[in-house]
Amino acid sequence: MMYLLRKPIFLLLCSLSSILSPTLAQVTTQSTTNPKVEELSLEECIQIALQNNLQIKQSALQVSADQNNLIQSKWQRWPSLGFNASQGFSFGRNIDPFTNQFVQQNISFNNYSLNSSVTLFNGFQLQNTIRQNDLTLQASQKDFATNRNDVMLNVALAYVQVLSNEELIEVSTRQIEATQLQLDRTQRLVDAGTLAESQLFDLRAQIANDELSLVNAQNNLESARLTLKQLMNLPASEQITVQRLNVADPALRAYESSVNEVYETAIQNLPQMQAAQLRIQAAQQGVEVAKSQGLPSLSLSGGLSSAFSSAAPSERFVADGTGTTTTPVPSQTRFVQAGEFTFPVVELVTVPNGSVQHFGYFDQLNFNRNSSLNLSLRIPIFTNYQTKYRVANAKIQQKNTEFQADLISQQIRLNVEQAYIDLSNSGKRYSATANQVRALEEAFRVSESRLGVGAINSADYSISKANLDRARANLIQTKYDYVLRTKILDFYMNKPLTLD
Repeated sequence: MMYLLRKPIFLLLCSLSSILSPTLAQVTTQSTTNPKVEELSLEECIQIALQNNLQIKQSALQVSADQNNLIQSKWQRWPSLGFNASQGFSFGRNIDPFTNQFVQQNISFNNYSLNSSVTLFNGFQLQNTIRQNDLTLQASQKDFATNRNDVMLNVALAYVQVLSNEELIEVSTRQIEATQLQLDRTQRLVDAGTLAESQLFDLRAQIANDELSLVNAQNNLESARLTLKQLMNLPASEQITVQRLNVADPALRAYESSVNEVYETAIQNLPQMQAAQLRIQAAQQGVEVAKSQGLPSLSLSGGLSSAFSSAAPSERFVADGTGTTTTPVPSQTRFVQAGEFTFPVVELVTVPNGSVQHFGYFDQLNFNRNSSLNLSLRIPIFTNYQTKYRVANAKIQQKNTEFQADLISQQIRLNVEQAYIDLSNSGKRYSATANQVRALEEAFRVSESRLGVGAINSADYSISKANLDRARANLIQTKYDYVLRTKILDFYMNKPLTLD
């Protein structure tokens, strides 16, 4: 559920980098522990995370796979072409592939064929499949954008968490300095005999508490940096710092757009909603694809083939097409007896003009060449209800995608409503905390003065200072919280991000 909320916040905070940071250039600073510490802007952190994130890489691969499916489905409209070749041997009594007569000899033979076919019509299945694959590709691209938003949001939140902890460290440091100044002043008064030495013990304890607060803030900063580096897929040992963002104190005012306006704008612009709508359209095309399987199909095919047989004679008489010649030929088996003489019967034999030619391997292949062309019509009459239930399942899938889109729309509405009320509550919390800080600052100023003249003891002073320190830390956190929640709604409204 938080997935949908986190994405919007991302893009927002992604753009926030260019708004909040004075420059996007990469800088390096010298450190006593490391020769170079890399300082990164928010945009640079996001770019590193986008380059290193494995989920984004997987999403990009899915986009490539869907793109291949679309291209391949488009190629289905073109004719196919295939070549087949075979080598065989027959032993003993066989059928001569050349004459189709029985022979008693060993034969080696070759067969070659070149075939092609093209679908002329198949119930618009090819066209609907192309449209479905195109919509699926667009949905995958929107999923890719959604994953990028998710990464950018996490990085931006971690980045701001680092900034918040750095500011808390500065507050803790100033607290220690203020307490130390008060301790030095009290020490001088004790040395002068104006105050009792017991006043020093409470102040030293207060300094110890302030130092503990500083250590906790430093630990929180290191944890926040580690989270940021993990989101960027960088090793924990790599030293980085983030570029400071000048986040101004927020001006508390009602958001300029209503909840419904924010929701309607978010529905039109969030990539996860666009992906859901594209999948509904793809499912509708899937229904048409299933229906087309029950329609007639028409295809055209053709082929070219030839064969070689070792049983074929190497020499053959080949007519030249110039006519025939009649020649008297004495018979070798028929004779006529005239008295004591025997004469062969002379027969007139008509043969075509030509000559005996030698037939080599390629000559035989050329002589045996054969071609064919076929037009095939297929009309499904009864297919065991396969088409019927394919259509039914495709309609169920379409309904499922519609419900999924409704769930996403519902979740976006819940997120927008939650973000809207969170902004209102955050503004109230920031206003109350700011008033608390101002009141506690005045109370602490009075406590400092009264401690200096011995009107209160150091314990009362420490309580006043601790209350002010907590209020200042809360004010820092509520300030960043209010700014971020404002930017979330700005993102839902698809507005350019500014700090105005």
